[in-house]
Amino acid sequence: MLETKRQGFLLSKATQVFEGRGRRVWPGVLMAAVLATGVAAAQGQSSRVSPGGQAPSSQVQSPDAPSTTLKKTRFGMTVPVTYDNKYEIYGGINLMTFQAGQDLPKRMNLAGGELLGTYWLTPRLGLGAEWRGEWGTTPVKPNPYYNQRALVNLQMGMGGVQWRGPKNQYAALNYHAYAGMASGSFDHSTGGVPAAYLPQVGLYTNRTGFVSALGGSVDINRSKNWAIRLSPDLMLEHFGTETREFFAISGGVVYRIGKR
Repeated sequence: MLETKRQGFLLSKATQVFEGRGRRVWPGVLMAAVLATGVAAAQGQSSRVSPGGQAPSSQVQSPDAPSTTLKKTRFGMTVPVTYDNKYEIYGGINLMTFQAGQDLPKRMNLAGGELLGTYWLTPRLGLGAEWRGEWGTTPVKPNPYYNQRALVNLQMGMGGVQWRGPKNQYAALNYHAYAGMASGSFDHSTGGVPAAYLPQVGLYTNRTGFVSALGGSVDINRSKNWAIRLSPDLMLEHFGTETREFFAISGGVVYRIGKR
C-alpha cells in the first residue's frame, strides 16, 4: 500500500515537471518553425538571382534597348527629349526697338508677333524661315504738318541657319543668323501729309530695306515635343543711308514634329 502511494506521488511529480517543461518548450518550437520558413524563402529568392547580385539574363535590360524608356517625374511618366525631330515650329510675341527716321531724336518701341519654321538637316544644323510683324508709335520732329505720335508698321521676312548648342533633358541653347527684307509703312496716321513732306516730319517714306537678326534662344522643355522659348536678337536694318543696330526679344512656344 505504501509502495503504491510512492509510485503515484512520483508519477504525479514527473507529470508536473513534463508539463512545466512543455510550456517552456512550445514557444521555442514555434520560433524555430518561423525561422525555418524565413530561411526557405530566402533560399528560394537567391535561386532566382545570380551570385553577383543581378537578376538572370532573361530579366536584365539589354544595352541595346531603345532610349525612349519612360522617365518618372513629378508630372508622371514622360518620354525623354531626344532632339531627333525633323521639323520645328515656333510662334511667339516680339518686342523691338527702332528708329523710324534718321533725324528723329528718340527711338521707339515696336511690338508684334513672330512665326519661325526650322528644317533640321542634322542634329545640330537647321535651315529656318521666319516672318515678323511689328507695330508701334513714335514721336516726330516739330513741324507745321503733323505733331502727334505717328503709327509705324514693319513686315519682315527672313531666312537663315540655326545651330543647336548644349542640350539636355531640360533645356537647349540655340544660335541663329537670319537675313532678309523689311517693308516699312510710316504714313498710317499722318493723314494728309504728302509723302514728299514726311522727311520734314522726321519719318522715312514708305520703303523696303535690308534687315537681319543675329542671336540665340533658350528652349525650356515641357515634354519631348513641346518647349518654351526665350530669344534675344541684335537687329540690323538699312532703311536710310547707314546700317543701324537695335535690340529685339521674343518669347513663345516651340513644337517639334517629325523624326529625322
